[in-house]
This record gives sequence, C-alpha cells and structure tokens, in this order.
Amino acid sequence: MGANIVNQVCEFLRPHIEECTGESVTMCILSNLVDTKLTFAEVRLTDIDGDLAERIQEASFFGEEDPYRAATSNKGVLNGIDAVVVATGNDWRAVEAGVHAYAARDGRYRSITRWRVDGRHLVGKLEAPLVVGTVGGVTKLHPTASMCLRMLGVASANELSRVAAAVGLVQNLGALRALTTVGIIEGHMKLHARNLSLGAGARLEEVPALQRRLEEILRIRKRISHSNAVELLQEMRSAAPGA
Repeated sequence: MGANIVNQVCEFLRPHIEECTGESVTMCILSNLVDTKLTFAEVRLTDIDGDLAERIQEASFFGEEDPYRAATSNKGVLNGIDAVVVATGNDWRAVEAGVHAYAARDGRYRSITRWRVDGRHLVGKLEAPLVVGTVGGVTKLHPTASMCLRMLGVASANELSRVAAAVGLVQNLGALRALTTVGIIEGHMKLHARNLSLGAGARLEEVPALQRRLEEILRIRKRISHSNAVELLQEMRSAAPGA
C-alpha cells in the first residue's frame, strides 16, 4: 500500500518544513484514514422475496443509526474484506483502522453498507477507504500472496480494492439474510461442526461423515457440543467394518 514510501517522503520533507515554518516537526507518519480514496461496491438483486427484502432493509436502517449494531455489522463486512486482504499479503490492520475511522467520520459510528428496496430489486451499497497494494512487500515475496493475486486476475491495486469491497458487501448480505430469517447461530454452528469433528480426534477421512451427523443433531436439537462429536465418532468407529 506504499506506507513506507509515504513515511520516507514525510521524513525527507521534515527539515524543509521546519525551515519554512520555524516550527519543530514532532512526527513524520502517514494516516491510515485515506478518505480521499474511497472504494465502492454495489449489488442489485432482482425478484427477491418482498418480505425478505424489507427485513434486510430494516436491518440496514438499524446499523446505519445504532453504533452498537453498526460495530457488529462492520465486523461482518470485514470478515469478507480481511480474507482478501490477508490472502494477498496486505495489511489488514491498516485497512480495518481506516474503515472504522471512516465509519465514524460524522461523529457517530455507522455501518459502511446500506440496503434499500427499489421496486422489485434489493440494492446493496458499500463505501469505504480500502487501501491495498499489489506491488512490493509481502505481495511479491510470499508465494501464497502472489498465487492469490494471480488467481484473482487483478492488474492493479484499484481492482483488488474493488474485489475486497464486493466480497465484504456479499458477506454482509449473507449475514443479514441469516439474521432476519433462521438466525445467526445455525450458520455459525454448521461451521463449528467441522471444528468439533477435528477437536474430537476425527481423522481427515472421517470428518465429512461426522460433520453430517453433527448437522443432523443440530437440526433437531438446535445445538451441538464437543461431547456429541466424541460420542458420534466412537459410534462410527465401532460400526466400521473390522472394528
């Protein structure tokens, strides 16, 4: 993202600024709030269920006005953005700092996304400073970061920032859809089922079957635990041929 270059320029200018102003420069450092370089993403969903669209719009209003809801909403957006930023060797902490600062630019912390019903459409928009880079640093040195950039097919930092914004916006849509329908726990627990499988000691080839059985318990009981995973794994191994 060019942070070191900007800092070098600041330090180079220090004596010139002191000479011109007669003042003493205390610090030479960039700001991670780059509100002059914003990234936008928009998605338009057609023929979405009207009731669901209204629910998502209402949830959006909540995040736009209530800072407690906005904090969690933006965290969910950043779940998507951070994944892209980390995978491509960029500084996720700098991106998050800039996003949070921008979200509070008018003195009240708000969601960086908004969803509106527009006739038969549900329109989602994201606006935030997503400053990333594709040249230099870890993006070129780390083989995984280089591979991820090639997989994305991006040719510039601007394109990468747009990809990150799009992922964050769609991540937000998934979270709002879950929150306004079945609730967030069901999705979280499905993801948790794999972790429970591994935590119970399942071998990689055993994980898919154990995960499916845990999800069956989740549908019935609405919760699963480590003990469920251990008991099911023991049953599976006992029933296996040659056990």
